[in-house]
This record gives sequence, structure tokens and C-alpha cells, in this order.
Amino acid sequence: MRRGLISVAIFIAFVAIYTIGRHSIGTTTTTTTTTTTTTTTSPTLVSSACKASDFSGVYNEGQGAAGTIEASVTLTKATAGSCTLKGWPLMTLQDRLGAVLKSNLVDVPGTGNSIQFTAAAANAAPKTLTLNQNSTTNFSLAYSDVPTGATACESAVTLSVQFTTNGAVITVTPPYAVQPCNGGQIWVSPLY
Repeated sequence: MRRGLISVAIFIAFVAIYTIGRHSIGTTTTTTTTTTTTTTTSPTLVSSACKASDFSGVYNEGQGAAGTIEASVTLTKATAGSCTLKGWPLMTLQDRLGAVLKSNLVDVPGTGNSIQFTAAAANAAPKTLTLNQNSTTNFSLAYSDVPTGATACESAVTLSVQFTTNGAVITVTPPYAVQPCNGGQIWVSPLY
């Protein structure tokens, strides 16, 4: 009888250690239980790379000065679980018929950038972000709306945001047309 109780106690301790270890995110925990043997367990990383299909997006109206328009996009994780992101979003612009417009994305911070975003986090180097359900992340964007010469500026009514090339798309609809001039040049911050 006593041996059976010890076996049950060891089993319950193992389940408790395993359960606690599985709920640690981004850390390594080593737990040792001593009876007649030593058992060591380490948690597995429960985060994975975020997929755009798990997010919705909102375009936040910006401000403009001296011909430069600045805005931001807020992405909200709608699904359960956690995931990680790091770097710059990929973005394409579409006109009202859905045609992809010419754009030239410039990552900020970068060498020779002539733009500083209002949000300090937008000017910092990319950081690894861990997002859970209902968590948000943002990125800032800026563009010149002053045409040069006879070249017309693009007029986008939809932005498609991706985390990876050929990955799922988050469709974001601005309240007004995004009209980048200079060959569709848009400065984009890392996700923050």
C-alpha cells in the first residue's frame, strides 16, 4: 500500500512540474524532484512566429507638416495563444479597383533616413515582441504628398500588410486615400 502511495505522489509531482513548466514563456526552468530517482523537465517554447491571418488592422489617421504625412497602423491579435514578431511589416497599396500600386518602402531606422516619427518607439531598432490574444502592435509610416514635376502621386484606398513574403494579408482601409509621391516612397518603422 505504501509503495502505491509513493508512486501516486511521484506521478502527481511529475504532472505538477510538467504543467508549471509548460506555462513558462521564453524562459528555461529546470526542476528536480528527489525520491528514489531524480527527474528533470524543461519547458518547450510555446510561442511561434506570428501569422497575419491571426490579426486585424486599423489605420490611425495621422498628421502632416511641410508636405509629409505621418500615420500609424495598429494590429490586434484575434486568436488564442502567443506568437512573436520582429522587424518591419511588408506593405502593398491598392487602388479602388484592387490593382497593386507602385510603392517604394524605406525601412526606418536605416542609413540616411530623413524622417523621424512622432512615436519614439517607431525610431528604435526592431525588438522581438511576444503577442497574446487581444494584444496589439503598431508601426508608423510617412510619405510625401507633394508631387515632383509632372509625375502623379499614387492614390491607395487599401493597404495590405504581411509579416512574410507570400504570407497571409491583413487588409487595412484608411479613412482617406494614402497618396505617396516620389515613386510611391513610404518610410516604414519596425513593429513596436
